[in-house]
Amino acid sequence: MHDADALIAAYLESLQVERNASPRTVEAYSSDLAQFSDWLERQSYDIAALTYRNLRGFLGELDRARYSRRTIARKLSAVRSFFVFLVERGVVAGSPADVVATPKLPTRLPVIASAETIAALIEAPDASTPGGLRDRAILELLYAGGLRVSELTGLDVGDVDFAQGQVRVLGKGSKERIIPIHRIACQRISEYVSSGRPKLNKQDESALFLNRLGGRLSADGVRRLMKRYLQITGSAQALSPHALRHSFATHMLEAGADLRSVQELLGHVALSTTQIYTHLSTQRLQDVHKNAHPRG
Repeated sequence: MHDADALIAAYLESLQVERNASPRTVEAYSSDLAQFSDWLERQSYDIAALTYRNLRGFLGELDRARYSRRTIARKLSAVRSFFVFLVERGVVAGSPADVVATPKLPTRLPVIASAETIAALIEAPDASTPGGLRDRAILELLYAGGLRVSELTGLDVGDVDFAQGQVRVLGKGSKERIIPIHRIACQRISEYVSSGRPKLNKQDESALFLNRLGGRLSADGVRRLMKRYLQITGSAQALSPHALRHSFATHMLEAGADLRSVQELLGHVALSTTQIYTHLSTQRLQDVHKNAHPRG
């Protein structure tokens, strides 16, 4: 009988060390696989002898517990990824998850903010304070480069090339990419680095964006500051930092950028992931036409 918990722990470690998965991803997989391990124990199943019929029983239990299709699909994705790891390590010969269908999900379009809403958000911080200079630079950079929040918080000072107007980021799977940023974003980051950051840097920290204690700013810290500025601007939209990434992609496509370039800027492996923004852009144009045309 294999120790499922020990195998899961080894898998989670590989996610962090080998695949550079974000802390949120590791946390989500840890929770989902703990539930899977608990089910294995209750059923007295050995993970190496698990069949696809057994695995369908796990999904059936989730369905009876009234989990949403999206949640069940996420948990199945965690199990599927775990079995890929087990096959690679020679623990199992094949994955029973390969022949289990993923629940069909309704298409959920990303939330997009208008350029006006984003401009108001970026100008909301008080630039007379170190924290305000930092926050303004963060919001400007999220929208200027379409960065994931984990990519932004992972930046060091040396990752910004002010002369070339570009930022080096480490994306999913430790893949490095260079993102061009516009003049205003460079200026805002430069103002923060020269005037705001020195007053926050109490630990000789290499991180670009620092918290009030002088350590690296966390992803949760970015989410909190964005929520605060949305309240200040009176925005009716509940936007996350990722919404600025969605907005960046959509606005670029609407302005004529080609899909391949946007894919490269976002760091998407598959073009199909980027194509959701073309559907969104088309939908927005249809809405504009319907609302603006005299016979719409």
